[in-house]
Amino acid sequence: MITENQYFEGNVKSLGFQTSDGKVTVGVINPGEYEFGTAQKEIMNVIEGELSALLPNENDWKVYLAGTSFEVEANTSFKVKTDIQTAYLCQYK
Repeated sequence: MITENQYFEGNVKSLGFQTSDGKVTVGVINPGEYEFGTAQKEIMNVIEGELSALLPNENDWKVYLAGTSFEVEANTSFKVKTDIQTAYLCQYK
């Protein structure tokens, strides 16, 4: 089953699906700044574009380019921002 998700008035859209390793979403983030909450550990892989992230317990934004990733623990929140459309793949653990 494929699920469709829209957040922030359609500025973040993703398709979700199940793999043998667990739930995964793949999507696109429009330019802007957004805050997400986590229920599970998430591994965000930047596929195309550039994404800045402010992770829990951090004071500084860090830039993630295509081909890089970052992890966020369960039951926290994090912020992302981008100036260009950016594609990502998020793995839930």
